[in-house]
Amino acid sequence: MPADSEPRAVPSLPSLPRTWRPFGVRIAVIGFGLMLVAVCAAAWFGFDDSVRERFNLLQRITVLLMGAGLATCGWALARARVTAEMEALVVVNGFRTRQLDWEQVLAIHLPDGAPWATLDLADGTTISAMALQGSDGRRATDGVRQVRALIDRVGRDGG
Repeated sequence: MPADSEPRAVPSLPSLPRTWRPFGVRIAVIGFGLMLVAVCAAAWFGFDDSVRERFNLLQRITVLLMGAGLATCGWALARARVTAEMEALVVVNGFRTRQLDWEQVLAIHLPDGAPWATLDLADGTTISAMALQGSDGRRATDGVRQVRALIDRVGRDGG
């Protein structure tokens, strides 16, 4: 029997507040960040003193600033989250936080192959929900189903 013809379980409504975060992105940011620090530290301490002395202050500051920039980008990716509260849905993508009243959110979608979920808003726009990453597989689809159930409940009950 094809999977689409099987009855789907009704998603249970999560207790609020409930937060969804990306899993794979956070693991990648932490893992690759630690590896990069380890490789750079090993390279720096592997140089003998004469090589280290050839780096002037501006070059050292440049390397540190590049590292800080990479750390900032990683932090922005890893801090993505969607939090369902009684009054609103809070979406954090990178450095931007949006608090959406439940009435503003019409639907949530995560099509096959999409990098992350998108929210359809009442004003005709969409926003990304980077916390629900397509690469997270079942974890993301379960999160989308739970958010969809909350959107449907609020739409029926009026909040």
